[in-house]
Amino acid sequence: MVPARSARVARNRRRGILRSGAGPRRGDPRRAVPVIRLLAACLIGLAGAAQAEGDALPFALGGDFSLTDQSGMARTQADPEGQPQLLFFGYANCQEICSATLPLMADVADILAGRDLDLRLVMITVDPTRDTVADIGPPLARIHPGFIGLTGTEADLQIAYDAFGVDREELFVDPEYGPVFAHGSMLYLLDGSGAVQTLLPPILPAEQIARIVQGYIGPAG
Repeated sequence: MVPARSARVARNRRRGILRSGAGPRRGDPRRAVPVIRLLAACLIGLAGAAQAEGDALPFALGGDFSLTDQSGMARTQADPEGQPQLLFFGYANCQEICSATLPLMADVADILAGRDLDLRLVMITVDPTRDTVADIGPPLARIHPGFIGLTGTEADLQIAYDAFGVDREELFVDPEYGPVFAHGSMLYLLDGSGAVQTLLPPILPAEQIARIVQGYIGPAG
């Protein structure tokens, strides 16, 4: 059982996207859409530095949602102060992708702050059972004091997952850390209104991501 499970985890990591029990069934052409989106996203992210600001994505992505942050405040896809946002779907106790991606996001925000550019860091949980309003904040604050964690009901979260083409799957229960989820790994750059500007693969170094983001939110450095 362990080798099979490990193989499945590795396969999901390579794909960067998961099957969801409530998603399209095997053979349904809709199953290919998230994979196509992510392949396109990698190209967009890698070429982002050369893109003109305001270039549209070649596919529809993003949309309205209503979730709750760690202070208990209701939040939508739009930032209350109209600031650009770097969004990731993960969970606060993640020991895999998130453990590298969340600090990467913090580094990007710090680089841009040094250039007098504000970037909101936002994580939407894929583990609402453990990432409650009371529990989601402290782990994120240890990574960056400005990190915003969003949680909600399964139904409310599913609206966000569907809008951004994110699937999740509970792989197994770790005896030390609890449920382990596989989930999408892309970063979404949103403008202040919540519209998706581009997607970024978290395999890029922080400086390169910061340079791409700066091309959308501020003057070239």
